[in-house]
Amino acid sequence: MRDDPTRRTTTDLTAVRNLGILAHVDAGKTTVTERILYLTGATHKRGEVHDGTTVTDFDPQERDRGITIFAAAVSCDWDGHRINLIDTPGHVDFADEVERSLRVLDGAVAVFDAVAGVEPQSESVWRQADRYGVPRIAFVNKMDRAGADLDAAVRSIRERLHAVPLAVQLPIGSEGGFTGVVDLVRMRARQWRAGDDAVTDAPVPNGLRAEAVRRRRQLDEAVAELHPQALEEYCTGAAVSDATLARALRELTRSGAAVAVLCGSAYRNIGIEPLLAAVAAWLPSPLDVPPVRGGAAGAGEERAADPGQPFTGLVFKVTATPTGRLTFLRVYAGTLRRGDVVLDAGARRSERIGRILRVRAGRHAEVESAVAGDIVAVVGVKAARAGATLCDPAAPLVLEPPPVADPVVSVAVEARRSLDTDRLALALARLAEEDPSLSVRTDAETGQTVLSGMGELHLEVAVEKIRRDQGLEIGVGRPQVAYRETVVGTVSGLVHRHVKQDGGAGQFAHVVIDVAPLHPDGAGGAGAGDAEHFAFRSTVTGGRVPHEFVRAVEAGCRDALAEGPVGGHPVTGVRVTLTDGATHVKDSSETAFRTAGRFALREALRTVPMALLEPVVEVTVTAPDDAVGAVLGDLAARRGRVTGSTTRAGTSVVTATVPLAELFGYASRLRGRTQGRGTFTTRATGYAQVPAGAHPQSAPT
Repeated sequence: MRDDPTRRTTTDLTAVRNLGILAHVDAGKTTVTERILYLTGATHKRGEVHDGTTVTDFDPQERDRGITIFAAAVSCDWDGHRINLIDTPGHVDFADEVERSLRVLDGAVAVFDAVAGVEPQSESVWRQADRYGVPRIAFVNKMDRAGADLDAAVRSIRERLHAVPLAVQLPIGSEGGFTGVVDLVRMRARQWRAGDDAVTDAPVPNGLRAEAVRRRRQLDEAVAELHPQALEEYCTGAAVSDATLARALRELTRSGAAVAVLCGSAYRNIGIEPLLAAVAAWLPSPLDVPPVRGGAAGAGEERAADPGQPFTGLVFKVTATPTGRLTFLRVYAGTLRRGDVVLDAGARRSERIGRILRVRAGRHAEVESAVAGDIVAVVGVKAARAGATLCDPAAPLVLEPPPVADPVVSVAVEARRSLDTDRLALALARLAEEDPSLSVRTDAETGQTVLSGMGELHLEVAVEKIRRDQGLEIGVGRPQVAYRETVVGTVSGLVHRHVKQDGGAGQFAHVVIDVAPLHPDGAGGAGAGDAEHFAFRSTVTGGRVPHEFVRAVEAGCRDALAEGPVGGHPVTGVRVTLTDGATHVKDSSETAFRTAGRFALREALRTVPMALLEPVVEVTVTAPDDAVGAVLGDLAARRGRVTGSTTRAGTSVVTATVPLAELFGYASRLRGRTQGRGTFTTRATGYAQVPAGAHPQSAPT
């Protein structure tokens, strides 16, 4: 029977879970996703990453590289619950895919490697989830690996993520002998038989009984510190009841006060069913999260997850397929039906919904409608981009879109054949539409097309996608990083008068500004949103510059930040204060004051001491102990600054901060210095001043 969301009531929304799978690359999140799909009956065969048979990694590049590149949405049913699941990328270059996914999720499972614990990208995705207030459950995967240690993983969650982890399971066996878990809430053992899906639910084995009782007591104590009812029971001297403990875990998880920690081995299908049970019991439904709040015409208006409300949805992903454009959206309120005309609230453009699809990665099932709480794909929307709000034309509302990170690496691209130039331009425009973290521009001096993104791999994937999908031969230049400029000194009382008279109405604006660094450490606003790159305020009194002209001066200053005096790079980390000004009764206008603001700040930037900033990343290198010396020497040659080093099981893990420009080609160099046994991961940390004597790359030409 076809799924028909129109039959769903508000009560049914309590059974919906909009869930994301988050992790560092290679922690096993795609395998976790595949086992969930298999267990729920959504697939009838276990997909394997190494075989290229996974459902969510369906793109040819994902299967070739063995990593998740594009966030994939799938829907499945389990134990009366509808689970809309998004498998997100783990590589730092695709962090924007994670950002857009987290914006529309109600809960998440964070997957950690039982040997490595919290890794660099684990920290990044955790902070992204914090930003959106997404409740999480932790799943410590690969418990069957040599060196697996649940307690060490829990410690790393506490120490590196500053969370309150609550281990609710005790592993049965270790490493290759890992066979199951003890559920500390129910005090029951669940064991899986090798070679099939058989699972037994039995009392805790005698050999683990004392340890299980001790850990349950620790769990009771930790929960009692956070939950009033659990504290009341704990203070009586008796154990916290199973019902109270389960209720407390649900409330602590949904509030973000604590994180329940489960464990297993997704590859061997151990621990997935308890994980699903925890998702259903502890993570929130659409009714458990606050109503969305909008702006623009509906400024301050809230809309709850109710099918009877005016339709409101947020686009979080756009992708082109051989059969047309797919627009993925989260329905926050109301009901969306096939054939409806909706409004792109930001662009003030109408769109017609041709088809509505229940998504299963690369395959889809058509449905008649979608209601509040659903995550679906629609066909027929021609122009809405990721971050757009689609809503009822009679009740417009603009939802806050996820932020888009500034690109840090660029390459010049060109078609090998001049006849393909127009096709390449069209393909690049379509690519930037699908992925807002990619940008395309034409270099004003050389006329070359420059493609910018979040890293080498990001750009490699983008170029390869064009080659495969369009059959184009493309030439690609050497990667170049995106530099910034910032002020490192101050200038006070800079005066600029803008006077223009060429017949008719003239232009007059008089401004006085002070300029100073926004960040005293000179970091220039480490890679966050625009609000942290520039600050503007006015101290003008007595109405000498009207309020509307003050806004125009600020807009002009922002215009001036596009190109700095050192090398034409964008300027960041600037604080501007408008201290005085004057107007003309007839010739002053917003245009005149915007022009004055632009030229005043440009003049100030030529006067004040400036510094060049370069993007820096935290590099975590894992290498054999006997190769650590070579690794450290190579990092030093790349202007790296070592910040930490640990040793475990014959290998060393070195953490260093390195300029991004120095890491091009590092993968092959590391393999050579470690005989192929070294690996590394990176995490963006922002910008830092280029030291005196360093020779940064020039902008791409």
